[in-house]
Amino acid sequence: MDGILPLWKERGQTSHDCVFKLRKILQTKKVGHSGTLDPDVDGVLPICIGKGTKVVEYLVDSGKRYTGEITLGISTTTEDASGEVVEEVRLDTPFTVAEIDEAMAQMTGTITQIPPMYSAVKVKGKRLYEYARNNETVERPERKAVISAFSRISDPVYDAQKGTQSWRFDVSCGKGTYVRTLAVDTGKNLGVPSHMSDLTRLASGGFTKERAVTIDEVRTAMENGTIDELLLPIEYGVADFEQVAIDEALWGKVRNGMRLSYRDLGLTDRPEQLIAIFYLNKLVSIYKAHDKYHDIVKPAKVIRTEIGE
Repeated sequence: MDGILPLWKERGQTSHDCVFKLRKILQTKKVGHSGTLDPDVDGVLPICIGKGTKVVEYLVDSGKRYTGEITLGISTTTEDASGEVVEEVRLDTPFTVAEIDEAMAQMTGTITQIPPMYSAVKVKGKRLYEYARNNETVERPERKAVISAFSRISDPVYDAQKGTQSWRFDVSCGKGTYVRTLAVDTGKNLGVPSHMSDLTRLASGGFTKERAVTIDEVRTAMENGTIDELLLPIEYGVADFEQVAIDEALWGKVRNGMRLSYRDLGLTDRPEQLIAIFYLNKLVSIYKAHDKYHDIVKPAKVIRTEIGE
């Protein structure tokens, strides 16, 4: 069984929980996910099965879209609602819409983020969350993130009793973005503590909420013998790549992982991005420009060596 399954991960389960359950349901060990979702977050989690696992890294690289909520006045250890409160500052006066929108506008484009302590980023061979759980501090590396759009999608709600203010947002971003940190940094722009109080992933790997299926739906499809109706071909994993169709003569070289001239692939210029190679409408290899030889392209990953696979 090979393909890609756009799964809707429900709250209360980890991404690994989903993979574990699907291995049992689909009766195969070769199952992987692209882009971890925290247990408290629901949303689109692309699952790669069989040879689909060969394209999982390319799904991870794709853009993502989320909707969620920011709450001002409270910061937490995890930067979301699951953590312990670190700081509370009562808002005696709510911020205006203009002030909030300006603070969010500062977070668009290419920005610098410092990953949360409760994250899987490695520093000196250990995950940051390992340091956090041991109450250890460590300098966190700065990372670049690309925020295509970050906007408020509801009116801010001021809670006079708690002294907090919340609103919902929509964000489209590149890989490696910490949406929790976006919420925290938005609060910093306003001069108050804040955290991400809710989050749902609406799109990932080119798949949207409308196309996603639940684990229960996958289980039912397996029982009914209709799983092929849910499983998408692995070619979806390279939908955004430049694609080149080759003939039988080139297929003999590509299947053996041979280096080629980019002109052999019908390209007029040295490719700057990865190239998806197709034979008989099947994805067979991913090629990239050679690091040393200007005119040469080489396989970055061989997907199929037999067209019947």
